[in-house]
Amino acid sequence: MSPQREWFEKDYYAVLGVQPSATDKDLSRAFKKLAKQYHPDANPGNAAAEERFKEISAAYDVLGDTTKRAEYDEVRQMVASGVGPDGAGGFGFGPGDGGRTFRFETDGGGIGDIFGNLFGGGGGRRRGRAATGPQRGRDLETELFLQFDDAIRGVTSTVRFRADASCSTCAGSGAAPGTMPETCPQCHGAGTIADNQGPFSFSQVCPTCGGRGQIIPTPCPTCGGRGVEVRAREVKVRIPAGVDDGQRIRVKGRGGAGANGGPPGDLYVIVHVGGHTLFGRSGTDLTLRLPVTFAEAALGADIKVPTLDAQVTVRIPPGTPSGKVLRVRGKGVSADGTVKAGDLLVTVDVQVPVNLTSAQREAIEHLAEVLEDDPRAALFASVQDRRRRDGES
Repeated sequence: MSPQREWFEKDYYAVLGVQPSATDKDLSRAFKKLAKQYHPDANPGNAAAEERFKEISAAYDVLGDTTKRAEYDEVRQMVASGVGPDGAGGFGFGPGDGGRTFRFETDGGGIGDIFGNLFGGGGGRRRGRAATGPQRGRDLETELFLQFDDAIRGVTSTVRFRADASCSTCAGSGAAPGTMPETCPQCHGAGTIADNQGPFSFSQVCPTCGGRGQIIPTPCPTCGGRGVEVRAREVKVRIPAGVDDGQRIRVKGRGGAGANGGPPGDLYVIVHVGGHTLFGRSGTDLTLRLPVTFAEAALGADIKVPTLDAQVTVRIPPGTPSGKVLRVRGKGVSADGTVKAGDLLVTVDVQVPVNLTSAQREAIEHLAEVLEDDPRAALFASVQDRRRRDGES
């Protein structure tokens, strides 16, 4: 395998949190631990975790392979001696390096240009000429507004936006109707050409086709040979049950169209969930405020409460204070139907009667006379205890 530019810039050992002397077992253990922590399935909608997972996977792809790891270690030794991907510093090859060929890949900048100049200009591509080979499309982002019930149960919806799409005239080939792209005569479809310079072998993007492997004698009049055009698009998106407000849903391959035969990017849909007249939400739990009368709170009662599906009966224990939270298990949100449903959290809200009739007032006055408990006794007892302690000291 050829050394990659990223090897000069990335410390894969640091990415996995191990020392360069780590054994294969150490590397495997570190990778499994980090992969489990940052796997997209364990962090749905978390773009930062997804990028971290890609970084961890890339590091282990190199260090977990004996051959790649040996080549990577050689590159890192070059970096330690002052050589970077842009040619800073110089190679100090020792006697053990005699007869060895080092092969570098370049897309028009960096180390390929530096050594191309050192060996007569044949190794690197000419500066200022950018590679125009297959390019992955851009990742796109759009928004979708959902009703509360749709977010809880899941729904398939359509998002509309304007973005790059495969050209409607040439179907993405870049060639005018009635014509076809042709294989590049210089690289024969490979997209790159090799140039050996002594101990170095350089692979550079083909200057004729720009790395595409094909040339287009008659470009499409609509897209100018790019194969993509900007137009209105509609994409159907399956929103999983239990999606939360602000969550990002990834739709693979439905982003911007790739250029020159490259793959499309991904589409990220940011979901906004509307409120509900009765229910609130906290993760997979639903919340509900339940008004009860003073008598129900004091004496206890069995009260019917609504859920997303049907009514259930909640028992109010005698002497329940206002603000008490009662839990109805399994009546919350089930994320995508695969995760155990959350609970319904019912907050008791004791209602104080207003606009009393004469009979109601008389009944409450009688209750006040027979109630002997003083709800504020503890307040004054605390003050008296403190004064007593201060006097003793």
